[in-house]
Amino acid sequence: MNKPISLILASLICTSVAYAHSEHEKKSTNLDSITVTANKIEENIKDVPQSITVLDETTLQEKGIKTVIDVINQVPGMYAANSTSGTYINFRGLNTSLFTNNNPVVVYINGIPMANRYNFNPALANVQRVEVLRGPQGTLYGKDAIGAVINIVTKEANNYYNGSLNLEYGSNNYNLANFYINGPIIKDRLFWGLNGNFQKDDGWIKNTYPGMNDHANRQNSRKVNTYFLYKPTDRLSLKLNLTDEHEKRHWSDGYSQSDQIDVSDANRDDAEYFSFDVPTVEILDTQAQSFQAKYAFNNFDFSSLTTHKKFNIDGEYDADYSDNPAFKELYQMNKSETKSWTQEFRLSSTNSEDFRWVAGLYFEDEKLNNGPYGMQFNMMGTKMVQDAQSITNSKTQALFGQVTIPFYEDFELTLGGRYQRIKKDIDLDMYMLPVGVSGPAMNHFNDEKTWNTFLPKLALSYKINEDWTTYTSISKGYMPGGFNYFAMNNDKDANSFEAQKSTNYEIGLKGSFEKTDLTLSIFRMDIKDIHVYKSLSTSIWLTDNAKKAYSQGVELEINHYPNSNWELTSAFGFTDAKYKQYDAGDAKYDDEKIQLTPEYTARVGVGYFNPSGFYSRADINLQGPTYFFHDSKNKMDKQDSYITTNVKFGYKYKDWDFYAYANNIFDEKYVTAFDTAGGMSRITFGDPRKIGVGLRYSF
Repeated sequence: MNKPISLILASLICTSVAYAHSEHEKKSTNLDSITVTANKIEENIKDVPQSITVLDETTLQEKGIKTVIDVINQVPGMYAANSTSGTYINFRGLNTSLFTNNNPVVVYINGIPMANRYNFNPALANVQRVEVLRGPQGTLYGKDAIGAVINIVTKEANNYYNGSLNLEYGSNNYNLANFYINGPIIKDRLFWGLNGNFQKDDGWIKNTYPGMNDHANRQNSRKVNTYFLYKPTDRLSLKLNLTDEHEKRHWSDGYSQSDQIDVSDANRDDAEYFSFDVPTVEILDTQAQSFQAKYAFNNFDFSSLTTHKKFNIDGEYDADYSDNPAFKELYQMNKSETKSWTQEFRLSSTNSEDFRWVAGLYFEDEKLNNGPYGMQFNMMGTKMVQDAQSITNSKTQALFGQVTIPFYEDFELTLGGRYQRIKKDIDLDMYMLPVGVSGPAMNHFNDEKTWNTFLPKLALSYKINEDWTTYTSISKGYMPGGFNYFAMNNDKDANSFEAQKSTNYEIGLKGSFEKTDLTLSIFRMDIKDIHVYKSLSTSIWLTDNAKKAYSQGVELEINHYPNSNWELTSAFGFTDAKYKQYDAGDAKYDDEKIQLTPEYTARVGVGYFNPSGFYSRADINLQGPTYFFHDSKNKMDKQDSYITTNVKFGYKYKDWDFYAYANNIFDEKYVTAFDTAGGMSRITFGDPRKIGVGLRYSF
């Protein structure tokens, strides 16, 4: 279906049905009603001198937002997709860092930072709202974020029990059970909560190889969290969070092809029936705990947050992602265990306006035990294995703070800074042996590096009137360097990469007029030593640095509420992101587009809510041309723009909500991830049309 017709049909769908939601009659049409805590101080969203998007519980439910990727794809300037190498995030041209495992966007939930590309999908089961702060956030958060922070604010119990149960069933035997319950154990003193998210999906790819499970990309997950909140006095609160998560993912949402294929030649229809001969599965297990103590002094608050997390990956993958007899029974492997401790001490003022400040100390100790990590292959009739086994230690100490100073009645100056020290060391053994044979390492590599940096921030905001605020800011962003997990020799320069640094400039405008909210930001980033990836002929992926790059663009969000029944939402992003100096050795990419950066994005949503109980909405998502790095052809490979449309219909009666939905209703076909190495291209596609029904009970 061509794109103009899909837009017309989506508009007809959302205007031809009656809808309902009594809560929307109370929805404010003014930014003054939105209070955020992303700056670690409760304040109105218009007083935050940076780009920020807020999604409340109602919005999450109405749009069917279930994952962090769903959140990211609502925000202008952001792009996210699952791939065979974890979750890829792009923000204004900043990409996932392969061998630091860090994304440019850090997720915070219950105080626990999440940046690992394999561990980037917390359950959204007990969420009050999600705050997305765009731009570097090192002056406010313990763990540094070069691109943005997604702050997930969860619900806390009070003296009355509340909760919900959500069930869904959809295409490909998709099952969802999502619940939360919060309430008191001892009135006014001790509270608890429990929430969980359980999902199962048979997937849309069939494996045609004899004797194999034909549900190729099936997956299931279990995510459970419980907490206890103790308030012995009105000033002191103690909170313990316990999280257990298990995910099992088979195959990928795509297929493999020759490394000579272009993105434009990839066909999702061909991926729906595919043959591979080795079971391919990735098991992810997370156990995390956090303990937070808060004490309210007369003029400031003190908090201590301690977190511990253990994250395991156990992955085995078909070596060639196909049924080639030369690779029969051979596989790739990715097994690791990551243990981390963090400690944050924070002091903050209690003011939500006027003079306000935040200061803190942050410590992190992380140990990554990596291996077996590599692949088996056929060398002149002999089955060989290439395996890198390593231990990497990372230690971070940081001092950060920010102060906001009002002056001349309508102006506010924000000054912030972060000094951090990151020390990393690696001890690595590289093996190249026949399969099943033990022996000494072919190479032993160890190295140690320390990175010290100061990251300043300066922002000036001006309150034009009661409805409008404008701001300008400059800040530094930082993503640490690291070591490549493969080392074929002892060259320390070749086996390490430097930190990525950015200087960020932004001007913005926020306000309301009549029944419309508007936020506008114009940004420019100058990036040095940007992290890039390349593969060697032996299928080894390496992280390296390109000298210079830049990103600039405009982001706009407009929400309009014509009356208590209608809601019109939109978000637009335009990004120009290019390498200025990038010499990959065998090719130069000066003035080439930065991969995974859509040239533009547009999200438009229409909803109509009727007090009688019926409701519906349609959301249209446009993604502009996006480039993927085609390593085998030494070029940036372009995917054209595409449109997806989601619709939802439902009926609310008292505490019950019955609904049906269709995601990607016109079954648009598009690529979300693409990489080439060792004679093979691995291609991931967006999900085909998905239809489902659900019910939610709330109390």
